[in-house]
Amino acid sequence: MRRRVLIAKAGLDGHDRGAKVVARALRDGGHEVIYTGLHQTPEQVVAAAIQEDVDAIGLSVMSGAYLSIFPPILDLLASADAGHIVVFGGGVIPAEDVEQLLGMGVARIFGPGASLEEIVEWVDNHL
Repeated sequence: MRRRVLIAKAGLDGHDRGAKVVARALRDGGHEVIYTGLHQTPEQVVAAAIQEDVDAIGLSVMSGAYLSIFPPILDLLASADAGHIVVFGGGVIPAEDVEQLLGMGVARIFGPGASLEEIVEWVDNHL
């Protein structure tokens, strides 16, 4: 089933190659992808997700700011009655922080070495 996925780069993180590669893989996998571009605020990410009526938000965080980016996005989604939008992400995130993010409601974190096939398959099977 074709899904709508917003790929976002929140905060001051300027490393967007991975986000663009994942966006393209999802598109090639049959999904509709909206890419926000760099330096988005959590408010901008959530507003775009709601406006675009997406099924999921994929966050790419390479700056180490994941604990200040994921929670406000989850909170904003909940307060906008959009908690049904699945949030997943990727980046270099230590295992203990991955567990914390999952406990907050992030559906999945893809770390270094995750294949594009794994990401597309996860979206296919979990949205």
